Amino acid sequence: FKILKAQKTVSASQWAERMKLSPASVSGMVKKLEQNGFLKSVGKNGITLTRKGEKVAKGVIRRHRLTERFLTDVLDISWDKVHDEACKLEHVISSEVEDKLDEKLGKPETCPHGHPIPTKEGKIKEEKLKSLVELKPKKSGVIVTVDEENPQMLHYLADLGLIPQVVVEVEEVAPFSGPLLVKVKGAKYALGPEVASKILVREK
Repeated sequence: FKILKAQKTVSASQWAERMKLSPASVSGMVKKLEQNGFLKSVGKNGITLTRKGEKVAKGVIRRHRLTERFLTDVLDISWDKVHDEACKLEHVISSEVEDKLDEKLGKPETCPHGHPIPTKEGKIKEEKLKSLVELKPKKSGVIVTVDEENPQMLHYLADLGLIPQVVVEVEEVAPFSGPLLVKVKGAKYALGPEVASKILVREK
């Protein structure tokens, strides 16, 4: 589902790389999910979700992101540690607990990393955002989403203050795909393009 946000279909090899699994394991999963009506083949090597599969995927994502929000807001666990914990819990939470979590948390619209939480009906509030690498020098934006799951990277970005709802300004951009010099709350940091591309902002 996450890969399909950026493209129409996904290949088994892309899926294997994303999940850090062997191509053989993914091929077996694809066959089983196709048989159960969650996936369908498109073209020579493409795979996409059926409506049934998309509904299930959104449900898992909803439980995952609600759990992340609970872990950070209620249990005070840092945002770089909640993804792995939520992965363990997202498949065992009942519909009743899901509803209680949503109510207890005040019906949050995003997870701690800024990703939208699907509604119970499967609707997702999407917003057109720009990555930091797309901002021109002297332009600024409010960080909306940090599109990263690696705990070390999230810890690093939090240390720099690069978290959702914070204003960041691009001071300079080095030529030939060099680093960006950004300013956050008066402090300046150099970020490589790969890292900067993970930070999505609403341009001011």
